[in-house]
Amino acid sequence: MTLHEPASPAVSVFLAVRDEADHLEAAVERIFAQGYSGPLEVVMAVGPSSDGTEDAAARLAERFVELRLVDNPSGRTPEGLNLAWRAARHSYLVRVDGHALLPPRYLERVVETLERTGAANVGGMMVPEGTAPFQKAVARALSSPYGIGAAAFHTGGAAGPATTVYLGAFRRADLEAVGGFNEKFSRAQDWELNHRLIQAGKVVWFDPALGVIYRPRRTWRGLARQFYQTGRWRWYVMRQYPETASARYLAPPVAVAGIGLGLVAGVAGFFLRGPKHAVPLALPALYALGVVGAAAAESSGLDPKTRRRLPLAIATMHLAWGAGFLRGVADRRGI
Repeated sequence: MTLHEPASPAVSVFLAVRDEADHLEAAVERIFAQGYSGPLEVVMAVGPSSDGTEDAAARLAERFVELRLVDNPSGRTPEGLNLAWRAARHSYLVRVDGHALLPPRYLERVVETLERTGAANVGGMMVPEGTAPFQKAVARALSSPYGIGAAAFHTGGAAGPATTVYLGAFRRADLEAVGGFNEKFSRAQDWELNHRLIQAGKVVWFDPALGVIYRPRRTWRGLARQFYQTGRWRWYVMRQYPETASARYLAPPVAVAGIGLGLVAGVAGFFLRGPKHAVPLALPALYALGVVGAAAAESSGLDPKTRRRLPLAIATMHLAWGAGFLRGVADRRGI
């Protein structure tokens, strides 16, 4: 910066972490490596963890004087995010996750876009990257319309107003105006917040150039648990906002129901009435063929180990999400 260049506006980066010890150091280092020219602070809400995240956060706070820690006793993401941004000092608020790696000049670009567009929230794309074969397969599935659907922040699109974005950068006044993150929503709280911002007449702005690296789940169990809970909470969002129902969200539960009914009816027909009555088994067989075909179409450039795991990653995302959605429908207690 020259003597005549004004400093960039003051920015508070905020995040909520729990069980993020594997990625937290790299995530925080990327924030401070931005070389942001204006005042910068990082506020991290730390939840109770089983992997040493609290100790990792404390060590980082000793390294970086601009990092402040706040306690998040519940460990839940929406409470942590609200604790963090409300404890922040500045009027530009940029959300980061403990498993996200910011690209160079990200803070500068989101602030510039906030000022240029007048949007209430600016964000870009989730750019999943893995290291081990299964994690690489999950990363490819997350970037494919066959895996996660055609949401712009997963698969790309033109810059402009959007229904949601990955992470996001906000004006404090806009967050305060809508009450911040809805603490009823353990998942999908970012989508739900963006929906309320839009309902309030504000703009959520997507820019595909704002790509942030995301580290996917490393294991099948972790992926299945993540998507089961995401599907379950998507039902709760749709119940509260019926106008958001779409074919993209309804396809996984319909697939799960069809596959389940096909298996039950086909197996029962085969054993009770003979092979001619096993026709319903065609439903799960056709789904399996579709998944294999989709994986083949998306496997370009993958190594053999990753390519073999891609059908499993795609099917897990579909079926766990759909099963979670149906579990939400069956849960009469609500949220």
